[in-house]
Amino acid sequence: MAPLVHPGRLLKREMSARGLSANRLSLDIGVPSGRVTDILNGRRGISADTAVRLGRYFGNSPQFWLDLQGQYDIGVVEREKGVEIARRVRPADAV
Repeated sequence: MAPLVHPGRLLKREMSARGLSANRLSLDIGVPSGRVTDILNGRRGISADTAVRLGRYFGNSPQFWLDLQGQYDIGVVEREKGVEIARRVRPADAV
C-alpha cells in the first residue's frame, strides 16, 4: 500500500517554495499559529474554514485543500479498518 501523505506535508512544501514561515502564513490568513503548526506536523486536518483561507491565499480552490484532506482521511480509514469494513459491510446489491 502506498504511503499516506498528510496535506500538511504538501502545505509545508508550498510554504517552503514561497519562503513562508508558519507564523507568516497564520498572520496572512487570519488563523492562530497553532492551527497552522498542527496542520504542518500532521496533528490536525484541514477544515473547510482553513481550506477557504488557503485557497484564497494560494490562488487555488478550497476544494483542492479539502480533497487532499479527504483523500488522506479515506486512506487512514481504509488502512486501519478496511478489512473489518469489507468483512462486515456487504454491497446493497448482494443483500
